[in-house]
Amino acid sequence: MFENFVAPDKSDIIDKRKGPYLPHWTLENGTYHVRFSLADSLPEQVRHDLLSERELILAKTKKVDGSLTKFEKRRLILLYMDKVEQSLDTGLGECWLKRPQIGVLIANALKFFEVQRYCLYAWSVMPNHVHAIVQPGKGFELSQILHSWKSYTAKEANKILGRNGEFWQSEYFDHLIRNEDDLVRKIEYVWKNPDKAGLKDWKWRWKIPYAGSV
Repeated sequence: MFENFVAPDKSDIIDKRKGPYLPHWTLENGTYHVRFSLADSLPEQVRHDLLSERELILAKTKKVDGSLTKFEKRRLILLYMDKVEQSLDTGLGECWLKRPQIGVLIANALKFFEVQRYCLYAWSVMPNHVHAIVQPGKGFELSQILHSWKSYTAKEANKILGRNGEFWQSEYFDHLIRNEDDLVRKIEYVWKNPDKAGLKDWKWRWKIPYAGSV
């Protein structure tokens, strides 16, 4: 269905890197759902409360079972990220990205090196965060692509807004796509996120045409 997509094999070596809040998995030829957010989109107290809730669940589970399987750990991370997403969709912070001039800036940055550096399957620019389904090209790493997007857009957006200071959160979320069914689910999630958040006639989104897509 998707010409460029390569599903990870069980024998593939997945590199794991621990970020300040989340682990990151990377794989050569991997495809990822990534989300990065404005610096003020998730206040420190909200982030602290969500992490505390996650740690409480972890502690209770360990008390009962003694340990967690890899699947259980992953489910716990996804539960945390679902709650973060729900908080973001309420429109916390200044929501700079809902301004048309900023929305255009972010959308154009996402598309600028398409083909040369990566393949895009979907993206949506929400008022306070950005989703993208991206497959880095040979010789390019996901972290490099995210840094390029964020550093350029932060500089240009601050010029437009006449402000200085941090624009994006330093941390980002990424999910390694496991198979075509997972890819379709994530594409549709990214495409429908504006509708889920109650945004009417939202312009700043795109998804790749594919068989069965509405």
